[in-house]
Amino acid sequence: MKVCVTSEGDKLESRVDPRFGRCQYFVIVDTETLQFDVVKNPNIDAAGGAGIQSGQLIAEKNVKSVLTGNVGPNAFQTLQAAGVEVITGISGTVKEAVEKYKKGGLKPTGGPSVGSKFGIPPKK
Repeated sequence: MKVCVTSEGDKLESRVDPRFGRCQYFVIVDTETLQFDVVKNPNIDAAGGAGIQSGQLIAEKNVKSVLTGNVGPNAFQTLQAAGVEVITGISGTVKEAVEKYKKGGLKPTGGPSVGSKFGIPPKK
């Protein structure tokens, strides 16, 4: 089974990125083998719609679950509509998150954990 973990880097030892739509990387991990693919997030600097675009990108990867720190309402709705469960409150490394998931220690989130503008860098 494949899960997607938002990540600050491109390795299993990388830290979980607390953002979904504007995370640095999506690490897609096979929970059985720990083999993984890395997708650099093309929506980091999007003017708007990063959550929806990231949600669509990940839904196309046929993952069962997304493990992330936080998810906004648009991304949550996009993922939920695609049948992808969302688990928030994740921290530590990508590998630690996958191990917790495999042990059944993580429960799906019932809704967005942050507002729609979370993760947008402040204007200078």
